[in-house]
Amino acid sequence: MSYKRIILPREERSRGQLTSDMAGIGMHFNAFPNREANIEDTIYFASIDGMIGKDLRTLSVMVKWLESYYRWINVGRLTKIVSCCEHDRVKAFWTAVAIWKNTDIRFKKLSQIYKGPRVEVIMPPFDSSYHYMKHGENRRFSDGPLGVPANVLRDREMDVVPPDKTAIDNLFVRYRIMMGPTYRSDMWAALQINPDLTPAELARQTYGSFPVAWQVKKDWEIVRHGRRRRKKKNIA
Repeated sequence: MSYKRIILPREERSRGQLTSDMAGIGMHFNAFPNREANIEDTIYFASIDGMIGKDLRTLSVMVKWLESYYRWINVGRLTKIVSCCEHDRVKAFWTAVAIWKNTDIRFKKLSQIYKGPRVEVIMPPFDSSYHYMKHGENRRFSDGPLGVPANVLRDREMDVVPPDKTAIDNLFVRYRIMMGPTYRSDMWAALQINPDLTPAELARQTYGSFPVAWQVKKDWEIVRHGRRRRKKKNIA
């Protein structure tokens, strides 16, 4: 059977699974961290939980996480995921994030996905006007299609684990810091966890293409062979 590449997340997450995934990539939640969670899947489902599920705590922590971790997001894949989303509120959120991070050219296409009217993060029947009068607008979203009063999304350093600490236990974060936010870096991390993955399994697990997975597996075997030779030499 031939390999068919899939870019979109394969399944939705339960609330418990999502919390575990968010904890695994560096967000402070009281949950067992899943350190093998895919980064783009996690933040995409977190944005649905925040914008559609009305969980402003999830949204607050993720926005704070984005301040420190946005450089290691695979923006190309995230853009493809968001463009297929059926929820305009989620598209508005990610367009607002992309405008906020417009100094990073990778976010340009994502910043153009939502074309509709401005969306309020506080959903009806609640009114945002009082919050704007008393607290003003959130500085991170003042130029985008998402209306966010300054007091609605908390901004606390303690909500996010510093990247250097997350990278100790999360190989996917570590390899993205080392190699950049690419499918190739995720494949190296996946092989570090399970060296016996076939190229097809490797591609499927990381959402990458089969040719890249095949080459990474080949390169991995070269490195593993070198490590074995060095180990035998040291023992001798």
